[in-house]
Order: sequence, then structure tokens, then C-alpha cells
Amino acid sequence: MRVVLDTSVLLSGLINPQGTPAQLLVAWRAGRFDLVTAAEQLVELAAVSRRPVLHRRLVPAHVGRFINDLRELAYVVQRLPVVDRSSNPAENFLLGIAEVARADYLVSGDEPGMLALVDLVPTKIVGMQRFLRSLET
Repeated sequence: MRVVLDTSVLLSGLINPQGTPAQLLVAWRAGRFDLVTAAEQLVELAAVSRRPVLHRRLVPAHVGRFINDLRELAYVVQRLPVVDRSSNPAENFLLGIAEVARADYLVSGDEPGMLALVDLVPTKIVGMQRFLRSLET
């Protein structure tokens, strides 16, 4: 099963090793699903992790290792299509990743804009808790 995790989910998993996002990363590393990403998301992950509000909560070396792990262990798609479906233009590339990879799920950090698109794409767009529960069945 191919899954795209929203950048906020990835970062949250690094910040709080006890939370739901971290549980999703553990499930990925355990081979419970194939994580799909793209260079655009890796660039965003690095840039957002340097913001002052997050920089205090993240160790730069951990973020760098995580990005390297994503490059090596995740399915990295190339050449994203131009997608303009989200009310938040910064999130459109996630829909592009899902489209190119034919992802089964796009897991959102429960952002209303992304979750509102649930009927517009063949990929199931779900929140973290719902996806985690689906892994348990």
C-alpha cells in the first residue's frame, strides 16, 4: 500500500516520539506501508524544520538523517504534475505526489482544506488517527 504523509505529519513524528505521527513513522519503518515522497517535500521538510518555532524543538542532525532515510527508503517520485485543487496552494504538491504514485492514502495533519478534498481524488485522504486505525485491522 502506497501512502503519502503530509509534511506536518512527518515533522510532528520527529518532534514527539510518543504521538500518533511517530507511530505512523514506526509503522512505515516496520514495512506496514510504502511511504511515497518527492524532492519537493524533502526541500519543504528541511526548510520548515529551520523555522525558529520548530528549530528549538528539533535537532538539525536528526532532521538531516531523517531526510536521508526518506531518500533511501521511501519511494521518491519524479516530475510532479501541476495540480490546483487545494484551497491551500502550498499543499497541491502532495496531491501531485499521490497522483503520480497512485497512492492509496494521503494522510493529512487534519487540515480542513486537505480533508475537504476527499471526494475529488482517487487517493483516500484521511487524518492520522483514521489511517493508524486502518493499519491495526
